[in-house]
Amino acid sequence: MSKKNRPDSRGFVYSTDPDFHFEHESERNETISPSQQPLKVRLDTKQRAGKVVTIIEGFVGREEDLKELEKKLKSFCGTGGTSKDGDILIQGDQRDKVMQWLVKNNFNKVKRCS
Repeated sequence: MSKKNRPDSRGFVYSTDPDFHFEHESERNETISPSQQPLKVRLDTKQRAGKVVTIIEGFVGREEDLKELEKKLKSFCGTGGTSKDGDILIQGDQRDKVMQWLVKNNFNKVKRCS
């Protein structure tokens, strides 16, 4: 599959228009302050062979800042993880630790989803 026809976070999969390009989200250019970040913390096991993953989604900002936040959360939880498509995936059920760290570091708009 060519780069222009890869799926994106909005659900687009394919276009027959040869000049079609995905519009990249402009809000990812500048990272907003932690107190304004609308983050959601949830647990997921889908397509992971039954293994549990804590997902932090809704981060608005640059990729470098997302990677920095991922690194800090992994270090605090003492486990592995990664970031994909603007979401941070932490191995295991780490919802309590992640929520504790986010609130302690002024991420005030954090929701815990089931």
